[in-house]
Amino acid sequence: MSFKKEIQRRRTFGIISHPDAGKTTLTEKLLLFGGAIQEAGAVKSNKIKKGATSDFMEIERQRGISVATSVLAFEYDGIKINILDTPGHKDFAEDTFRTLTAVDSVIVVIDVAKGVEEQTEKLVEVCRMRNIPMIVFINKMDREGKDAFDLLDEIEQKLGLRVVPLSFPIGMGYDFKGIYNIWEKNINLFSGDSRKDIEDTIEINDLSSSELDKLVGEKAAKTLREEIELVDGIYPQFDKEEYLNGHLQPVFFGSALNNFGVRELLDCFVEIAPKPRPKKSEERLVKPDEDKFTGFVFKIHANMDPNHRNRLAFIKIVSGEFKRNTPYLHVRHDKKLKFSSPNAFFAEKKEIVDISYPGDIVGLQDTGNFKIGDTLTEGEVLNYKGVPSFSPEHFRYINNADPLKSKQLNKGIDQLMDEGVAQLFTLELNGRKVIGTVGALQYEVIQYRLEHEYGAKCTYENLNVHKACWIETDNKKSEEYKEFLRVKQRYLAKDKRGQLVFLADSPFSLQMTQQKYPNIKFHLTSEFD
Repeated sequence: MSFKKEIQRRRTFGIISHPDAGKTTLTEKLLLFGGAIQEAGAVKSNKIKKGATSDFMEIERQRGISVATSVLAFEYDGIKINILDTPGHKDFAEDTFRTLTAVDSVIVVIDVAKGVEEQTEKLVEVCRMRNIPMIVFINKMDREGKDAFDLLDEIEQKLGLRVVPLSFPIGMGYDFKGIYNIWEKNINLFSGDSRKDIEDTIEINDLSSSELDKLVGEKAAKTLREEIELVDGIYPQFDKEEYLNGHLQPVFFGSALNNFGVRELLDCFVEIAPKPRPKKSEERLVKPDEDKFTGFVFKIHANMDPNHRNRLAFIKIVSGEFKRNTPYLHVRHDKKLKFSSPNAFFAEKKEIVDISYPGDIVGLQDTGNFKIGDTLTEGEVLNYKGVPSFSPEHFRYINNADPLKSKQLNKGIDQLMDEGVAQLFTLELNGRKVIGTVGALQYEVIQYRLEHEYGAKCTYENLNVHKACWIETDNKKSEEYKEFLRVKQRYLAKDKRGQLVFLADSPFSLQMTQQKYPNIKFHLTSEFD
């Protein structure tokens, strides 16, 4: 197959939602259609002993939540689909924001009973800022929940989207009869049995035919006719260009757990979702069909295999072909590296690939060369933007609980920080290490992983810090800067890259410091121009 054709058949997307809306379950069911797994494991169900394939860290299995973004790929109808399943839990939002830099479109999952939740609002806002095309999937239709029209209104108002339903539910909860697929003009009847043949749809070109009454009963048929008439009257016609520009969002209804409405979503997705898109670098716009390879690291995962202390850097390929055993330029280090075993993924199953194309995600074995945001090219100096560190919300001292294991502890902290789980600050005054995170749950994850993956135990001590601010000054020799360093000595630290950070203990002290030193800039993200 030609290079151009390979690009045409790739779709790379992320799934985002509030925790518990059914994101991981939906991912599982999509894989089921791709024939990638034989039996999907629901995240919560104890009946199936198999955990969800995409949750492969022990702590995720115990808690039933996803904390690391996993990458899953499968083939469907000749299309190569790459899914990035992101953590919904707000403590891991930073990982999700980074992942959004690597996707071409997203599917937003919404729970029919809870409607739009706060975490969904934040993530959708990021997608809207970047004009990422979105499809909405309203999940758990087999449970009692909000009225379909009320939900569509809520999505428009709270998320600021313009929606167009491409499928519509027939009833809900106990009365849930099935789904009318507006996109394909057919009906899929719901039996509540996820083992039944899921391809079983009945074509209905004319809703006024008596066939509909026979299928779902007169009352439900009458309601459906009225509702579809309303849909036609209220919502715009679907327009693919509008969707691709991020101005129109198709909506599907279904129940991922019962494997219902998922095929309709997937069939439409394959047809309308964007192919790999151009990406802006600091130097220029890079198009996927350029001959020369470029890509960037959007995630690093330590210890994919606890038996080997290895790290994987996840690279999104933006242009050209990525070939095994070919030397590529690591732009930040200005040195050539080559990779003998690049991995493609299916959850924890990895396979070595010889050649990958734009849109694909490749995992590279890494001994510490990579940081999040690094660029690889065939020689051109390019820097892809948009993977910043944010100021953490929580700060704690980290202490070694076992003096004999300090080497393991330092190595563990180093690797976990490279992975972007949290940020490490080293105090200038006494060299004590401070860990900053976006959410409190991350401390548990760090403690757990240090013990189980590195054999090191740690304890925490609270530290009263309001915000971490990255410091920038035009003149390091000025008296003002010297005085700032002297007076604020106890509040200064270095981050992992050696940048100077001011740890303000309250909003008031930050404001006072800014007023007192007007020529020093205080940034709340680490990436500033």
